[in-house]
Amino acid sequence: MNLSATRGALAAVALSLSALAATAQENPECIAPANPGGGWDFTCRQVGKSLQDQGLIDQTMQVVNLAGGGGGVAFAEVVNKRNDADNLIVAASSATATRLAQGAYPGNTMDQVRWVASVGADYGVIAVAADSDVNTLPELLDQIKSDPGSVSVAGGSAVGGWDHLKVLIAADAYGIEDVRKVKYIAFDGGGEAVTQLLAGSVQAFTGDISEAKGFVDSGDIKVIAVLAPERLGGEFAEFPTAKEQGVEAIGANWRGFYAPGGMSDDAYNAWVSKIGDLYASDEWKQVMAANGLAPLDLQGAEFQSFVADSVARIQSISKEIGIIK
Repeated sequence: MNLSATRGALAAVALSLSALAATAQENPECIAPANPGGGWDFTCRQVGKSLQDQGLIDQTMQVVNLAGGGGGVAFAEVVNKRNDADNLIVAASSATATRLAQGAYPGNTMDQVRWVASVGADYGVIAVAADSDVNTLPELLDQIKSDPGSVSVAGGSAVGGWDHLKVLIAADAYGIEDVRKVKYIAFDGGGEAVTQLLAGSVQAFTGDISEAKGFVDSGDIKVIAVLAPERLGGEFAEFPTAKEQGVEAIGANWRGFYAPGGMSDDAYNAWVSKIGDLYASDEWKQVMAANGLAPLDLQGAEFQSFVADSVARIQSISKEIGIIK
């Protein structure tokens, strides 16, 4: 084969790989492993909209809400039924790592999927209904300390999940000796948990700043503590940290995506590139600022390593507080 023919063949291969990556993302789909209104739902919908707005995908991303098992139903669906889907990504977070760390997805491990990229970190919050008599985190924790059964805390992750861990970390930091007495009620997503708070079925909510923001704006809830090392900026600056109230509790929930384990390398690399380009854009920085997301810029192998470290760290915390042996 002469030089011209060789160049032509290489160009054809490059073109076919490019076409494959593009074809792989026809009818793009994002699974949010919870009901509408929570953090996973926010991640899918906001990233999908932003990818299309910036021309990184040329079709509307379909968002499928697949709740159950603290993300386990979606994880099993991807591993068992959609393992080779090239057009699919799934919203993930510290809650996902928590369930994997605790063996809560029976028969499943983090190595069965491909970890794509992060899109930021979402600090945890503890909130109450807007008309609650409770105005500070110590007030709430004092009630729990004196009468654990009188306070139910709702969250959008399963028992032992990340939302649960956040309130346990705060209780432990406040000196509540047996944090297992903290009454936590799990719902399928933060939106449902806040609905129960507003109905008076529970007395407090534990979640993340992004999922709480809309309910704060509507006047339904008040944030009594952000689990950040210092106050957030902009419109979130009014929310007090747990730390400034004497409770040394910090909880950052990373947000990102995984993909099917059998996804082709071309499709995987294309998704990594697209979400990396999105993260680097000025438009995404504005989204992060508007929703209280802190920087966390990880893609591909770097993100895979980060998730592995997260799983190991959460496993250690869970053992310390007796959730797993």
